[in-house]
Amino acid sequence: MTSHSQLRRLGLFDARVPRYTSYPTAPHFSDAVGPADTEGWVRAIPAGGSVSVYVHVPFCRRLCWFCACRTQGTATSSPVRAYLETVKKEIALVAAMLPEGVRIEHLHWGGGTPTLLEPDMIADLAGAIFEMAPLAPGARFSVEIDPCEVDQARIDALAAAGMNRASIGVQDFHPEIQETIGRPQGYEITRDTVKRLRAAGIDSLNVDILYGLPHQTVERISESVQLLLSLSPDRVALFGYAHVPWMAKRQTLIPTEALPSPEERLELFETARQLFLWDGYQEIGIDHFARPGDSLAVAAREGRMRRNFQGYTEDTSDTLIGLGASAISRYPQGYAQNDAVTSRYQAAVRGGRLATARGHRFEGEDLLRAAIIERLMCDFEANLDALARANGAAPAQARAMASGIEEAFEGLVHLDGGRLWIEPQARPLARMVARHFDAYEMAASGHSPAI
Repeated sequence: MTSHSQLRRLGLFDARVPRYTSYPTAPHFSDAVGPADTEGWVRAIPAGGSVSVYVHVPFCRRLCWFCACRTQGTATSSPVRAYLETVKKEIALVAAMLPEGVRIEHLHWGGGTPTLLEPDMIADLAGAIFEMAPLAPGARFSVEIDPCEVDQARIDALAAAGMNRASIGVQDFHPEIQETIGRPQGYEITRDTVKRLRAAGIDSLNVDILYGLPHQTVERISESVQLLLSLSPDRVALFGYAHVPWMAKRQTLIPTEALPSPEERLELFETARQLFLWDGYQEIGIDHFARPGDSLAVAAREGRMRRNFQGYTEDTSDTLIGLGASAISRYPQGYAQNDAVTSRYQAAVRGGRLATARGHRFEGEDLLRAAIIERLMCDFEANLDALARANGAAPAQARAMASGIEEAFEGLVHLDGGRLWIEPQARPLARMVARHFDAYEMAASGHSPAI
């Protein structure tokens, strides 16, 4: 591991940089993209082609204080049902624009809490989606599961709808940490949910855990990771908690003085990382781990792994259609994001129009820079010459983007001909290296810590 003094000198412990789940990142979207652009991009999808679909359910029974997602609280099912009717109308609008024969390779329901949907609502939403476009053979259908907001009837309904991958948020199992972040969720209820999912035939389980939480110590994260490993997940996302109370007001309830220092965050990450490696997981990218036989691990080994708004994925579709308030779509031509305010999203769709409020149209060097950043985030290396040719540019253009990078990172990043790579011990710097290729100005206070 590179010394803490060198990492500090390079700015790792102070930097706030994007997670690069897109390029450009969402803060750089503008209202220059609207419904007409989205319609044109949907109609341009090749007939018989494949797409991915994301559905956003922005409701939660409880609002976890650590979360920075676009969500709102509800004590009843009434607003959820009304929202579902709007999503179905949006699905119908998109279906009328889709060319014939399009199939879904990956389907993901996120939130919020998708398991707030009651069994009949689950069947209703799945039916509407599959009327728009059927699942392709071997497609993955994943749903974010809150163990505190799911029962056997909902699990059965999800399995009947075709869900074959479940994603469970754990965050941390220690009671004091759970209380401090507003997320009470005992190990037993999580374990029992996993058992029910496995019994229902769900053959892939993802689990999220956070490091950098208030009151988190090496001993506590070790205990939480060991409990998590007893669930035998197929893959794990080890995310760093991003304390951004200026963006997520509920995070003001979390005491800043209880947060670990940047150096302690790195130690927490390394502790959890070693436990996953010792248990036989393959390290993937900057924050994922998977069993060697998991499809993401296979894609990583074969150089096919991609990065999107859900993190690392084996999904290779060029098109991601986002449905619901604040959902982001990606097309070969650019990004389109629905209005993040649920009431405005619903008003647009109920008025018979798409709810696109902002986005970004790819231009200039966007696609080349995006490709380089994605490979660095996925593989910690990039063949600049090959990526330039694949994106209609001259190799010299890509090499010029890397100018000065070896000096900037004190020899921890190398450029040999057209090949750029990061030293294994310097991989915590990956997001900072990726930022070197970001042509858009970054507002430092608007992003998560680099580690």
